[in-house]
Amino acid sequence: MALQVHGSLTKTGFAYLSLRELIITGELTPGTAIQQGDLAKKMGVSTTPLREAIRRLSAEGLISLSAHKDARVTQVTADEARHLLEVRDQLDPLAAGLAAARRTEDELTRIIQASSQLQPLSEGVDLPALMAHREFHRAIYVASHNPILVDLLERLWDKADRYRLIGLQSRGDSAAESSRVAAEHRELVDAITVGDSKRAEATMRRHIQGSLGGRAIEVLEATSHT
Repeated sequence: MALQVHGSLTKTGFAYLSLRELIITGELTPGTAIQQGDLAKKMGVSTTPLREAIRRLSAEGLISLSAHKDARVTQVTADEARHLLEVRDQLDPLAAGLAAARRTEDELTRIIQASSQLQPLSEGVDLPALMAHREFHRAIYVASHNPILVDLLERLWDKADRYRLIGLQSRGDSAAESSRVAAEHRELVDAITVGDSKRAEATMRRHIQGSLGGRAIEVLEATSHT
């Protein structure tokens, strides 16, 4: 891996982002024990920032810590994927509706700019492409002007990233699905631009219900019965 600290990141921040990426992309598979000494060497950091990163990822639900301080990547399950989707089905539309009612001109500009960076998702998609989708949703969350809601949705997104990749790796979006998703993004921007909260909520709910999380549920349910 031979990762190096760069930019303005602290060593702990670098260790956190690096370890999180290894988990989300599946390089560290569910249930894998984290060998802290070996991993710290590969990252080029000491074990202290790595332990801090592990604690942070444990709080986010991506790592489980035993009483003996053994750290393992948490399992993925159809039940958790379903629970995440159920909560997002309620909270994301709320954020979109509030954003339509409360957004500032600067926030609208950020939403539009984020939407311009979106691209169709395929099986070979990389993490930056998924991050662009997160930035679009984050811009909407922030425009809701409800910090508690923003915090909840950020935490949900952290847990849901692995399920998005599971859904995506099962198959890329078809041309029809890519067209639908792009149309939903445009409609969200339009509704927020004109301040139509009801349309923003309805569009976001439709968007969440057709998301990669739902596809992940199907994949995990199928594998659990084989």
